[in-house]
Amino acid sequence: MIHDVQGLGVTTSSSQAVEAINQFIDQALTYGCEAEAAVLKAIAADEDCAIANAYAAAHYLGQENWAGQVQAKPHLKKALAGVAQVSRREQLYIRGIHAWGQGQIEQAIGYHVALVQIFPQDLLAVQQAQYHYFYQGDSHGLLQVALTAQPVLCQIPLYYSLLAFGLEQCHQFTQAEELGRQATELRRHNPWAHHAVAHVLDAQGRHSEAVDWMTAHADTWGACNSMLYTHNWWHVALAHLALGDTATVLRLYDSHVWGRAQKHTPKDQVEAIALLLRLDLAGVEVGSRWRSLARPLHLRLAEQALPFQDLHYVYALARAGYPDAARTMIENMVRHGHGLDEPAKTRWLKLAVPAAQGLVAHAQGNWEGAIAHLRPVLPHLYRLGGSHTQQALFRQLYHHAAEQPRRLAMA
Repeated sequence: MIHDVQGLGVTTSSSQAVEAINQFIDQALTYGCEAEAAVLKAIAADEDCAIANAYAAAHYLGQENWAGQVQAKPHLKKALAGVAQVSRREQLYIRGIHAWGQGQIEQAIGYHVALVQIFPQDLLAVQQAQYHYFYQGDSHGLLQVALTAQPVLCQIPLYYSLLAFGLEQCHQFTQAEELGRQATELRRHNPWAHHAVAHVLDAQGRHSEAVDWMTAHADTWGACNSMLYTHNWWHVALAHLALGDTATVLRLYDSHVWGRAQKHTPKDQVEAIALLLRLDLAGVEVGSRWRSLARPLHLRLAEQALPFQDLHYVYALARAGYPDAARTMIENMVRHGHGLDEPAKTRWLKLAVPAAQGLVAHAQGNWEGAIAHLRPVLPHLYRLGGSHTQQALFRQLYHHAAEQPRRLAMA
């Protein structure tokens, strides 16, 4: 057994495989664009390395689409084939990723939390647990799993970035900002730390500071995958929007958010949709951008990977003039929800579906329908995931619908 960069044992006799795993760990924690290449290099060095195959499966499952699920399957199969011969730490990680692949998110969280409790130096396990907590709308869990590792990982900048985001999501803004800035001082190329500080500055209305902070570190984001590259620029755009500089927001949308996106990647699509919707609510004319954005969304109609994603897709389809596609997607959401166990079934059928109906109504200018569908579920939509900044969009949309009858009456 050889130890990785975190001091954790890897069941392999290949030093080349562990060297590539070390590269993957750094790439995964910095959302680097070379993560896939690194983990496949590890597998090429030792095709039977169970943990390397589990890392590959996690990478592909994180795409949250059908293509990713297909790519993950052979790696999951390979990881499970060797699970009896590996260490306890590797077993927990492999079983956690397998549970994720089966759609058993609570079980996946359980495995990763147990792993962090026994092996708190495993930053990938901390990150993985946070990812699931994030899409369950559980800010407390997101923070707690990071705090579990704190005594062991103190002074490690990539850990500080994970802890800072958990603190921000639990409204502990002063600590979150301090840790995010400290993480960046210790390691400037730390895009998740930049992101955590941006959340604090947004929550506190310090928008000019947000622009300065993010643009001062934007030169390091070129090595990021498209998800975090576009997301960090999305934060820059939100700050400019709050400052009323809509011309810059449109420029950033065209050059960095959608312009640099991988057009068929779910998280990139969600980012662009959320920014266009905010521009709409601000009364900004966006031209043909809705229609060009919505074209690739037809691939998502029957995917139902995350309800948070589907809410964005269905709005964009309706807003771009594809009402039939939006209705088909909602029907598929219902069908998908009926095939799930609780509590996932409730999240889809009692929250996501009525919210989607309200979003479509808003996109079509049906203010009464938007209000009727959104009002009962609005306080509970955090359970579908997303950050507080992302969740705020649904409240903005509801309030926009509620204001329209009054504006029409005044007119």
